Amino acid sequence: MSQQAVHSLWTMAAEAEPLGKIPAPHIEYDQIAPVLIIVGAALVGILVEAFAPRRARYHAQLFVTVVALAASFAAVVGLAAGGHATTKAGIAAMGAIAVDGPALFLQGVILLSSVVAVFTFAERRLDPEAHGNRIDSFAAEPAAVPGSDQEKAAVKAGFTTTEVFPIALFAIAGMLVFPAANDLLTLFIALEVFSLPLYLLCALARRKRLMSQEAAVKYFLLGAFSSAFLLFGIALLYGYAGSVSYARIADVVDGSVRSIDPALADTMGNDALLLIGGAMILMGLLFKVGAVPFHMWTPDVYQGAPTPVTGFMAAATKVAAFGALLRLLYVVLPGLAWDWRPVMWAVSIVTMLGGAIVAITQTDIKRLLAYSSIAHAGFILAGVIATTPSGVSSVLFYLLAYSFVTIGAFAVVTLVRDAGGEATHLSKWAGLGRRSPLVAAVFAVFLLAFAGIPLTSGFAGKFAVFKAAAEGGAGALVVVGVISSAIAAFFYIRVIVLMFFSEPKPEGPTVAVPSPLTITTIGVGVAVTLVLGVAPQYFLDLASQAGTFVR
Repeated sequence: MSQQAVHSLWTMAAEAEPLGKIPAPHIEYDQIAPVLIIVGAALVGILVEAFAPRRARYHAQLFVTVVALAASFAAVVGLAAGGHATTKAGIAAMGAIAVDGPALFLQGVILLSSVVAVFTFAERRLDPEAHGNRIDSFAAEPAAVPGSDQEKAAVKAGFTTTEVFPIALFAIAGMLVFPAANDLLTLFIALEVFSLPLYLLCALARRKRLMSQEAAVKYFLLGAFSSAFLLFGIALLYGYAGSVSYARIADVVDGSVRSIDPALADTMGNDALLLIGGAMILMGLLFKVGAVPFHMWTPDVYQGAPTPVTGFMAAATKVAAFGALLRLLYVVLPGLAWDWRPVMWAVSIVTMLGGAIVAITQTDIKRLLAYSSIAHAGFILAGVIATTPSGVSSVLFYLLAYSFVTIGAFAVVTLVRDAGGEATHLSKWAGLGRRSPLVAAVFAVFLLAFAGIPLTSGFAGKFAVFKAAAEGGAGALVVVGVISSAIAAFFYIRVIVLMFFSEPKPEGPTVAVPSPLTITTIGVGVAVTLVLGVAPQYFLDLASQAGTFVR
């Protein structure tokens, strides 16, 4: 057949079947406005870095970041007030994002805790001025080799790293999507969007550069492993259900789907794929939560990262990860509860006991708080296991309480300093209550909240979670939780005794006088801790109203 004839066949075939237009996606921009505002501000921050003169960048970045977080929070409140948390809850962005009570509540918590965390990022009065310039907690030139001439020149010039603000905004954008993701691909993309900026932020400490970089490398390598497990689990669940949509997978698990994709007929409904895939996705999420045995990164990263980043990461990442975990277990795998509950029981018990027992041996305040955060992950998992509406609302309330206590505690850690920067070794904190009674008293409030002492937010949170677990038939778990809390109380109170009842050493550290930014962070932390402890009912009601997931 001649080439011309073949060509005419092609043309005729093309004319015979006109291709339909590709339909444009239908996006509800108003419902995903909180995320869009943060992404837009992050892009503006990059432009500020590129075009604004160095002298103007700090104030411009701080302004853009705080305004964006406030605007995004206003958008979340607007959606909740418009009924999207209750009666109008639904799925947006072509089924990719759920706009419902838990998503909006957790997004609000992430945004509020991010505002106070950003204030610690912007603190520039704690270190003595270097060469006439105020400096912050971040490396003068992160790309320079530690100790090199290039770094020394950057320090001498008084450079500060203002790009931490847009990097943090990208992380926050990912965190906002993570608990609201309604299909597995959106979940994975959100995980990467908030993890990669955090790997970077961990490496940017001004002091102890090598330790900071080591922390970032450990976090990156272990994070890459956990992401790989998550992705493999997504592939297996897709093979099982023929879809990555949460609702579709849940329907296949329940057995309510009859239409089978012929291409997937051999694998659809294969329970081995479901169990292994579900377990792998759980592993990826438990890594982010910091549950035992996926906790190995936590102490090293918390210790090595710049302290403002540690506070931000400890609070916001936990909120986002628990939101995603709740949605996965309550929306996608409720039909598998008989299979995942015993596993989560075991994880919760070893996490509570492991975090509390190992924390006793710590001599560094940041590592102690890291193991404390592992124990708290175990307490929150007790609420997750309840599989009741009160279980969801108790977890939401606990995350709200925990995030502000954590950021406040790490903000106090930034104030206690010696010649080498922050004095994080516990021996340096001896006698702090006599040298600086106000700072020690504030830190004691945060430690008592972590320990779950009455009239603090920690007590209200633990009480809510344990009550939900007991009602959900996990009474034995509550007993383990109370024992773990008693063990944990020992090392919190030991630090308080060290601060108030030890003699201060003559060469001990000093307490730096912070700017209004850090004072605001610590003040908000104390206020939230006491308000949620003394009068928690309004916030518990708010969490219970927001406790229903949309399918």
